[in-house]
Amino acid sequence: MKYKLALLLFTALAWTGCSEKPSQKKAPSILELSQVHYDSLYKTITPLKNSEKMMPRTTRNGKLVTVGIYDWTSGFFPASLWNLYGLTKDKKWKDRAVEYTEKLDSIQYWEGNHDVGFIMECTYGNALKYMDSPAYDSVVVQTARSLSARFRPNAGVIQSWEWSKKWDCPVIIDNMMNLELLFHATRITGDSTYYNIAVSHADKTIENHYREDNSSFHVVDYDTETGEIIKKNTHQGLSDDSAWARGQAWGLYGFTMSYRETGDPKYLEQAQKIADFIQNHPNLPEDKVPYWDYNAPASKDTPRDASAAAIAASALYELSTFADNKNAQTHQDFANLIMESLRSPAYFAKVGTNADFLLMHSVGSKPHDVEVDVPLNYADYYFLEALLRKKDIDGENKS
Repeated sequence: MKYKLALLLFTALAWTGCSEKPSQKKAPSILELSQVHYDSLYKTITPLKNSEKMMPRTTRNGKLVTVGIYDWTSGFFPASLWNLYGLTKDKKWKDRAVEYTEKLDSIQYWEGNHDVGFIMECTYGNALKYMDSPAYDSVVVQTARSLSARFRPNAGVIQSWEWSKKWDCPVIIDNMMNLELLFHATRITGDSTYYNIAVSHADKTIENHYREDNSSFHVVDYDTETGEIIKKNTHQGLSDDSAWARGQAWGLYGFTMSYRETGDPKYLEQAQKIADFIQNHPNLPEDKVPYWDYNAPASKDTPRDASAAAIAASALYELSTFADNKNAQTHQDFANLIMESLRSPAYFAKVGTNADFLLMHSVGSKPHDVEVDVPLNYADYYFLEALLRKKDIDGENKS
């Protein structure tokens, strides 16, 4: 394995001109290094491809952890392969992305989780950016139909969880991310049912999740009969009143996407308010990679969340394309600062380490002491998406 990694790294480092002197060789780019990582990760999991748990998610005690297709993160590995294809146009990445995307086929019928949007829009939805496929269109629409079964019309929201009696109808801020699937289904079919559900959920989220300072609660619990709010609390944040870092990034991304899909200015306004909250928060570290919760006591030992930073950077690049010139530059500059940190050795792993994930230092759920200071597959996905969006903005990806 060491020899294979060495060969891969040599390929990434190789200068295209054979006659160049060693001193003239270029250092490998982040994209080249990302491909080396994912070449190795792909080869590591290949023996597992027909097993129940074939998707890489994170590490535990430094060892790779894989999950099955019904895990909420199952789509992020194939989705990262789609991003690598978008960045390189190398057919190898497309072939691998198709291979692992199609392992998720049965999820289209699953009504038991709101995160089917994460799983299927990031895979089948991304695939449709690069290929025409009526079969993939059908998968997106059927998944949207399954997700719509979780819509609670009296409350106007899509229910997130059912696994605890702690809540009646919990809605987490993360659920904003699953709306993209519904918007996509309406574009495919012309059926406004999915669009209307997404808009209703987004409107209720603005109304009930956000505080005066534009930070978000994690969980809002609804009465499904009356639509009234039962309580507002957290599941993964520091406290009920704190600003869980990844939750703020989910909201920023979700409302930016909602503006893209609807053109409704209230979503753009909400996204810009959230961006301002994040950028101007007094507890944001100098390197712009947040602590796991914005209200967590700041110290050198407080865990950072690179996944929250990557999600925010990707959202900020897209937000910049909708904002006026002054705000656009502000959003791009902030995203660039975040990415500068994530690309640095402080967060971007050396080849042959980190179980071949790209980013170090993410946090899954600190209150539950689960996935603290580890790589996470969704951190990699949004990091690569941010690279892709940055490339598009710079006019380098117009093929």
